[in-house]
Amino acid sequence: MFAPHSFSAFRPARSPFRCLAACFRAPICAAWLAALTMLLARPSAAQEDRRPNVVLIFADDLGYGDIGVYGHPTIRTPHLDRMAAEGMKFTQFYVGASVCTPSRAALLTGRLPIRSGMASDGRRVLFPDSRLGLPAREITIAEALKDAGYATGMVGKWHLGHLEPFLPTNHGFDSYYGIPYSNDMDRVAGGEWQEIFWEPKSEYWNVPLLRDTEVIERPVNQETITRRYAEEAVAFIRDHAEEPFFLYLAHTMPHTPLFRSAAFAGHSKAGLYGDVIEEIDWSVGQVMQTLEEEGIAERTLVFFTSDNGPWLIFRTHGGSAGLLRDGKGTTYEGGMRVPALAWRPGAVPPGAVNSALVTAMDVFPTVLGMAGVPVPDDRVIDGMDIGNILRGSDEDAHDMILYYRGERIFAARVGPWKAHFITQRAYIGDDPVPRDPPILHHLEHDPSERFDVSADHPEALEEIAARVAEHRAGLDPWPTQLDARIEE
Repeated sequence: MFAPHSFSAFRPARSPFRCLAACFRAPICAAWLAALTMLLARPSAAQEDRRPNVVLIFADDLGYGDIGVYGHPTIRTPHLDRMAAEGMKFTQFYVGASVCTPSRAALLTGRLPIRSGMASDGRRVLFPDSRLGLPAREITIAEALKDAGYATGMVGKWHLGHLEPFLPTNHGFDSYYGIPYSNDMDRVAGGEWQEIFWEPKSEYWNVPLLRDTEVIERPVNQETITRRYAEEAVAFIRDHAEEPFFLYLAHTMPHTPLFRSAAFAGHSKAGLYGDVIEEIDWSVGQVMQTLEEEGIAERTLVFFTSDNGPWLIFRTHGGSAGLLRDGKGTTYEGGMRVPALAWRPGAVPPGAVNSALVTAMDVFPTVLGMAGVPVPDDRVIDGMDIGNILRGSDEDAHDMILYYRGERIFAARVGPWKAHFITQRAYIGDDPVPRDPPILHHLEHDPSERFDVSADHPEALEEIAARVAEHRAGLDPWPTQLDARIEE
């Protein structure tokens, strides 16, 4: 409801109704009335430019079973639960890879990581001694929207190249505040990793905090990092509330080592890991509250998801994939199927639970479609515009999901059927195991991948093999960017 003074600033010097009455006494009444009608019916420039804002929130190593609305019994996530109650929850949302760097490349470019060179069978992610990063030839969501007049900002973990040519400000972001790679890199402390990770201190790692391209703190105080990310996100929203904006908020947590601020110490029944998730949830609430206070919630899509599944080797510090098998680093469901929520009051239907096959790569064409920006036609875009799904359609975006591990396809899903061609655990030194015949699961009947039904459904294996062969025949991979190191 408008406050009484809201109208005074726009009150014309002379009432249009008096003008209209005078018009009927004038010889040119008809022409004048037609012109006035067109003028009053025409929207203002501000009304014409109602392109939606986008806030993309990306957690790090958050598992499918780690938040309340996905079934965690003791971690309290009221703001994420509210997102689901007032928006849409996806139950079959896939990322482009099961580790950080390639997954983030897929999200921001809408392309399989192998197409951008952000995949490798050697070094699976970028490190502080990496020489390269996301190639300049790639177009990110931020670049596409910036060219269309959007304000673009990033807060959080980047992990697509730490040297200046590869930082967010050279990939379409007007501003950047965050860390350039994972919070467990640049380790300087001795001792066994179990001791360091179970009782972590920020000084055990020499991770830098950047403002645009300048290091402003090193090592970053990780105890306050989630809170400071939230404060930066809120400031960005307030600063750009009167113009279309894109904000990419990529949390450092719950990637180990785990840190939370003093206000959240002992906050959760689920221990330190629960404290970390509950502080992330609080930060989501800060974003939603700010959008509402600025009066732009209905004009803003908020999308929340994770870069991959939970890091299970850290036991209670590594989260849970719920009923899904395994976690981060693997091509089992727990590694690549993650929680995902969409919220936009008045646009996304409230309380919707959607089981469509969708991917993180769909964010790129969907956001561009919402903004009226053409999707680049000079390259393969693997994502699909899911605008209809966000409006309530139950159609599938995809009928095939590819599970890349590095540069190889380990598994593929067509409809409900998933075939494993190669299996491998994440981080325990196991070698890859070729599967001939492939292992086959019906994921709608068996989301935990417990029962091999390949002997009963050879036709499903044949169809999946044919689709994968078709994909490979048309693939034009870019040389890997992950293996090159800075020369000593």
